[in-house]
Amino acid sequence: MKLSADQSLAGILEPVFAIRTENDLGIGDTDGVRQMIDWCHRHKLNLLQTLPINEISDDNSPYNAISSLAIEPTTIAITPKFIPDLSPKKFHELTPPELLAELRAGPVNYPKVKRLKRALLEAAFKNFLKRHFNRETPRAEAFRAFMIENAEWLSDYVLFRVLMEQNGGLPAWDRWPQEQRGPGQARSWLLGLPEQRREELSHQQLFFAYVQWIAFTQWQQVKACGSAKQVYLMGDIPFGVGRYSADAWANRAIFNLDWSGGAPPEKTFKVDPFTEKWGQNWGIPNYRWDELRRQNYAWWRMRVGNIQKIFHLYRIDHVLGFFRIYSFPWTPDRNAEFLPCTEVEAAEKTGGRLPGFIPFPDDTDGHKAANQSQGEEILRIVLEGSGETTVVAEDLGCIPEYVPPTLEKLGIPGFRIPMLFREQDGSYSDPSCYPRLSLAQPATHDHPPLAAMWIECWKNIAAGIDVDHNRKELRHMTDFAGLQKEDPPHQFDDHLHEAFTRTVMKSSSWLVVFQIQDVLAQTERFNTPGSVSEKNWSHRLTPTVKQFDTTPELLAKAITFTRAAQESGRTCGR
Repeated sequence: MKLSADQSLAGILEPVFAIRTENDLGIGDTDGVRQMIDWCHRHKLNLLQTLPINEISDDNSPYNAISSLAIEPTTIAITPKFIPDLSPKKFHELTPPELLAELRAGPVNYPKVKRLKRALLEAAFKNFLKRHFNRETPRAEAFRAFMIENAEWLSDYVLFRVLMEQNGGLPAWDRWPQEQRGPGQARSWLLGLPEQRREELSHQQLFFAYVQWIAFTQWQQVKACGSAKQVYLMGDIPFGVGRYSADAWANRAIFNLDWSGGAPPEKTFKVDPFTEKWGQNWGIPNYRWDELRRQNYAWWRMRVGNIQKIFHLYRIDHVLGFFRIYSFPWTPDRNAEFLPCTEVEAAEKTGGRLPGFIPFPDDTDGHKAANQSQGEEILRIVLEGSGETTVVAEDLGCIPEYVPPTLEKLGIPGFRIPMLFREQDGSYSDPSCYPRLSLAQPATHDHPPLAAMWIECWKNIAAGIDVDHNRKELRHMTDFAGLQKEDPPHQFDDHLHEAFTRTVMKSSSWLVVFQIQDVLAQTERFNTPGSVSEKNWSHRLTPTVKQFDTTPELLAKAITFTRAAQESGRTCGR
């Protein structure tokens, strides 16, 4: 099913981990996604966007996964209702009321949630082996079919996960024993183990395959639910993959580990001195595009082929990286070492290399043409591998002049964030002039919600910090909302909230998506870029999905949002 730009659509962004339901285990899951699909359907919304759902590493960031293909196990709804292999008795034994009460309060407690879900999945797997695995049952056949269909990536992934377990859960494969630092050596090492030990590790590999089968099955069912209700799931593919991922471990030839991808210094995110001076060092390895081209981009084809199984459309995070990627000749763990350095001193430490764009800076027409050609070539492969799945490009940041026309040429919507698109006087650009082929969003998961921005401006004014600048920002927001004749209120009130919502809804953009906080006028955020904090990736909405419609204040905001979508012609099929 290919979505058409002829029909304007609207929806919301809510990370899976943030969804709260009455029966969750301390984190959002596929049941919560299904409930949000129902909520969107009731409110005549057609899009439900999530962040990446790939298996996360120890920093819990969805943009630093240990696999670009495996699904994060905590997204699985783990009850006897959703996993028939899990007995009610075992479920209740492992989920005492006091534990559930603790996990369901406040933000995500990742260590405890992961331990609980792991124990439940192990119990389900044990029953599955006993009842199905060596028998000709429909579940056994479905599991075997899944393993055959996904063998190209699954066999390396499950071996990587077992080796992580052998190394204390540490994904840093370059610190593992030498014989485990690649799939070839690891399989040879396995063959040399005593038979009983080999069987134990084979059993563990089968467990990780089972978990992925359950995850993919649930997510495909959720996608089918969305299709039936015309609520289209929008996923997210990060441009890069984690340095310590199954992908880099198993496919060393297509990654350049000498460079770490990131973003150049820029005005929006000044969260720490390093980011302001040098930029954001994400630590992702660069791609060896020449080797990927030689392999006919098989890895990328597999990656986008995987995501289309569970999403109707997806966002490519940092699409600019396909054209050129700002790169560091050191990994993030060395950032503090380079913070006080001048460029000359930094170059002395790195053999003459400095952060910059690879393959080329956009400093000459020839370099621009080469970067543009590379990006277009790769995006054509992505589109080809995505089939009927719609591709959206997050093209924010330092945007080269050749990127927007390339996306337009390929029929790929880019992003329009009002606060990032301004006129020379600093005012927000007219949303009626946004390109039709674009997605308008007041703020992404990396930005503070609108209410938080508003409150921060007034706090700064009260504290005497950049008073003129903050007053101008308030004026820009009210002008954008069509309230030119009104003084900025001290509160982010319903009047301003609705006016801002209507303005974005009436933009020329094909797609409009609001963070759930910006629908409900809340202030908490999901992530602060460039920072390391327990608050990142752990915030959960306080109300459950059901409470969205049973709490009068929240229901009123949802109705207002729906009305703005309807009046803007963004409620397809309703």
